Amino acid sequence: MTIKIAIASFAHVHAQGYLRILRQMPGVQVLCADPDGYVEDFEGANFVRSFDEMFAWEPDAVVVCNENARHRQLVEAAAKHGCHVLCEKPLATTPEDGEAMVKACKEAGVILMTAYPVRFAPQYQDLQGWTSEGLLGQMITAWGANNGRIPVGTRKWFTDPELSGGGALVDHVVHVADLLDGLVGGELPASVQANTNQILHSEKPEVAAETGGMVTLTYPSGFTAVIDCSWSQPDDAPVWGGLNLEVLTSTGKVRIDPFAQRVDGFSQLTKQPLWESYGENLDELMLATFIEGIISGVAPQPDGEAGLRTTKIMCAAMESAKTGVPVKL
Repeated sequence: MTIKIAIASFAHVHAQGYLRILRQMPGVQVLCADPDGYVEDFEGANFVRSFDEMFAWEPDAVVVCNENARHRQLVEAAAKHGCHVLCEKPLATTPEDGEAMVKACKEAGVILMTAYPVRFAPQYQDLQGWTSEGLLGQMITAWGANNGRIPVGTRKWFTDPELSGGGALVDHVVHVADLLDGLVGGELPASVQANTNQILHSEKPEVAAETGGMVTLTYPSGFTAVIDCSWSQPDDAPVWGGLNLEVLTSTGKVRIDPFAQRVDGFSQLTKQPLWESYGENLDELMLATFIEGIISGVAPQPDGEAGLRTTKIMCAAMESAKTGVPVKL
């Protein structure tokens, strides 16, 4: 069985990693569509310069990697063409867009999966299993951090709220919110409170969004979680994934660091930062799960509904940061 997968846009940096992985998977044909010219070297892959040409190829599935605010347009087009969808996070920049995307895919009978690869980290899989089986007792509070370098350079849209939906909060809070979503069984928090600032990277004229943020989620059970979602790593820091999560329960404390299996530092020859992982490739695990879903016809987690819930949390946090008061969900 051959599955045809199109990568729609290379606006997001993850698209190139997805391309490398998909090209190595047996039974998968890949086509790249890059209308905005983000990438010049496609490593010998087939590519087109328009989404119309991409859909004319009749792909079985589409990996949506364009700018956050433009996800809805591509996802709805993919659903219209009968294509299964893996959408880069965040699913959308407004709950209304997210709801429309979920509805379009449901009505078309296609899978909608949200690209949250950390869900597939073995450490997190263990934590989620222990939690669901009640082995850790009652969850009391959690602290999560997703820090990284500010994404500037050729992809300046990350710091343009019109295209990204926001800054560090939009870029990073959703990953931790999704891990929490898996631990609480898809329950939305009762309230969201956030504080943000633009102190970090204030010298960069192209930055028009928040660069630091703290978000507090309070769930109906009383469980609370705090998320640090700042772009706090230096520009030359050797960093790729910087996510970690600590959960305090009635029986003790568990901490996971899904990107801990790595060697990082600086090259003596090039003086450039190095980041070499030797653990599981989480993107590969996610893509394999997506393909399994295409074959089985069963939407894998995290699905579009999970992406919608984290979009609602993200948007509530943005509203709270703006108004200075907690937002109820």
